[in-house]
Amino acid sequence: MFDKLVQIWKAKDLRNKILYVLGMLVIFRFLAHIPIPGVNEAALKSLFASNQVLGLLNMFSGGGMETFSIIMMGVAPYITASIIFQLLGMIVPKIEEMQKEESGRQKINMWTRLLTVPLGFLQAYGMITLLRRSAVGLLADTSMFNMGVMLITITAGTVLLMWIGELISEQKVGNGISLLIFAGIISALPQTVQQIILTFDQTQLFTLIGFVVIALITIVGVVIINEGQRNIPIQYARQIRGSRAFGGTSTHLPLRVNMAGVIPIIFAISVVLFPSMIAQFLIHAKTAWIAQAAEWTIMMFNNQLFYGIVYFIMVFAFTYFYTEVVFHPDQIAENLQKQGGFIPGIRPGKNTSDYIAKTTHRIIFVGALFLGIIAVLPLIMQAASGIQSFAIGGTSLLIVVSVVIETVKQIESQLTMREYDGL
Repeated sequence: MFDKLVQIWKAKDLRNKILYVLGMLVIFRFLAHIPIPGVNEAALKSLFASNQVLGLLNMFSGGGMETFSIIMMGVAPYITASIIFQLLGMIVPKIEEMQKEESGRQKINMWTRLLTVPLGFLQAYGMITLLRRSAVGLLADTSMFNMGVMLITITAGTVLLMWIGELISEQKVGNGISLLIFAGIISALPQTVQQIILTFDQTQLFTLIGFVVIALITIVGVVIINEGQRNIPIQYARQIRGSRAFGGTSTHLPLRVNMAGVIPIIFAISVVLFPSMIAQFLIHAKTAWIAQAAEWTIMMFNNQLFYGIVYFIMVFAFTYFYTEVVFHPDQIAENLQKQGGFIPGIRPGKNTSDYIAKTTHRIIFVGALFLGIIAVLPLIMQAASGIQSFAIGGTSLLIVVSVVIETVKQIESQLTMREYDGL
């Protein structure tokens, strides 16, 4: 590891790229501490301390929501816009064709950025309204002009973060959006450690040791699942062209255990939080049955058992759903047939496609089960220990480890390229 660090430091351009990324992350953390004027900070902290749902939203905003900062929505609108176009690719054939070409992908990226702006306005308005109704006296001035200024400021903050994320991605030492979420999660670690030290009691020693052990096991599990893959053997037919022979080689088709990454958890959180957010708007409705239904919805989702079961099912289902979106066995089978490749013992064409699909579904079952357990593990730990501060630990660990693995791989690939350049 130390040899790698020395190589990175000696490679001037790679060192400058990493320092550039770190500088952007510092700017991001600086922006997260610039609050919007006229906010009651005491009421805001009290609200986030008592609401687990808002804690999840705060995690994906990079910690900016807890301080009601100018980037309180984080990159959530951009992620939502990206998901919308990915889903449209399944429905609209024209968009599906565009996703296969570089120029088409560039257009879709441009449309995603444009869609981020109205989504930023809508999500910012919904979040401000939710926070106002959840905490009395949160905003001192709620006039139309002041609300307009806040919405423009928050949307501009989201666009700025989107730009910073793209600048980071251009350096090819990690995905910019993922690194921003990663930085937001890691930034809460020093405060958590400080609270544990200040409130430490000898009776909690074995509980804390248990949490550390479970965290280490979780990290090892995330690495194994992220790196795990099933290799399907591929044989290429030998071709004779003139007096020369081509092909005849053997290789493999890697099928990853977790093809979807952390996207299913982001999908599941969005779906699970949606009923509670809508119920918050309707709880004061004049129609009696609507108000009662909203109250019942909030009560059910505050029940840890019900919330955990729904959360697990959503993560499990979205893992299969997102894999179907991004992985197409028909296209793989078609490409293999065009290149003269085949799976030994399997006929080319539809039989190959069916075999790949069947194998993928079996592998994804393990990945979906693992993601579901990781998602609800913090709820189980919270119920067993009664410690509220670990409510989002599992999802945070999953994102942190996944981002670190991805970033390390990109840095190692750049080091490998320099070794080939030297040869």
